[in-house]
Amino acid sequence: MSLFKKSVKTQTKSMIKPIIVSGVQPTGNLHVGNYLGAVKNWVELQNSGKYEMYIFIADLHSLTSEMKAADRRHQILKTAAELLACGIDPKKTTFFIQSDITSHTDLAWIFNCVTPITELERMTQYKDKATHQAKNINAGLFTYPVLQAADILLYHGNVVPVGQDQIQHVELTRDVTRWFNNKYGDYFEEPKALLTNVPKVMSLLEPEKKMSKSYGQGHVLDLADEPEIIEKKLRAAVTATTGGVKAMGVANLLMLLKHFGKEETYKKFVTAEKDGSIRYGDLKADLAKSISEYFANFRKRRNELLNEGFDNLIDIMATGKEKAKPVAAKTMEQVRKLVGIR
Repeated sequence: MSLFKKSVKTQTKSMIKPIIVSGVQPTGNLHVGNYLGAVKNWVELQNSGKYEMYIFIADLHSLTSEMKAADRRHQILKTAAELLACGIDPKKTTFFIQSDITSHTDLAWIFNCVTPITELERMTQYKDKATHQAKNINAGLFTYPVLQAADILLYHGNVVPVGQDQIQHVELTRDVTRWFNNKYGDYFEEPKALLTNVPKVMSLLEPEKKMSKSYGQGHVLDLADEPEIIEKKLRAAVTATTGGVKAMGVANLLMLLKHFGKEETYKKFVTAEKDGSIRYGDLKADLAKSISEYFANFRKRRNELLNEGFDNLIDIMATGKEKAKPVAAKTMEQVRKLVGIR
């Protein structure tokens, strides 16, 4: 069965393949949690040739957090450089900046007007984000899942690659689709989650929490970190055990070694951990070396892109904008007719 039902109203040449839409906020350097949780998978899906890919820098979403305008402007292009260095290929993927396509906010407003407040109040990630920025609980933070729905449906995305903890957002997008269609006619297709085996990367210093820049630099391993920085951060990583039970910190380091190190090295430390002969200093040293080597080409390519200057990055993102814009414009033209404002 096809991943999506073909419709006369939505069928275009680009929809021969299932469409994937996803994005990342430009709130700081990409870290290993971002990489294992999303970016690595995007590159693999892109290179499979099975999908029509839309990947964007979610700068509109970043407005919900605290960041100075000059920092945001700079970070948007740094994030673009990092995604390119990770393997996002503008020849294979429509790669653009969210705010360059004003249709995202146009469609989000229309979706706001069909989305019950009670549905947004139960979103668990809103509660989590509000806890992190208690002094800045803004309306955008509350309604950002609706903008996410617009991000996906604007390009008629029908496959959304997510981990289990993000299923709620896909379900809301499916709900928004039904609410809109019930009110204005059967237009959008309900997207489906493409569940991925996403490893949950935890904080180095508080391994009971998910790795996040909001906790501070010591908690995360940036992809751009130089070898000596990686080594320093890992030396400080929590590895203590309680009651003979493997600590979450140790499990987290072993998981990272599994993904970034050699198989025989990973198996050696797993065995040593089980028989009690493990030396955590050796584990941290081998892991630091493995991660440094894994991202060596990334660091080189990132530096090349940034040294070329932002003009080249601006041109790359402008090309993506020109590819995305007519698709978004066609959707909004049809949506405006359906809701009676054209």
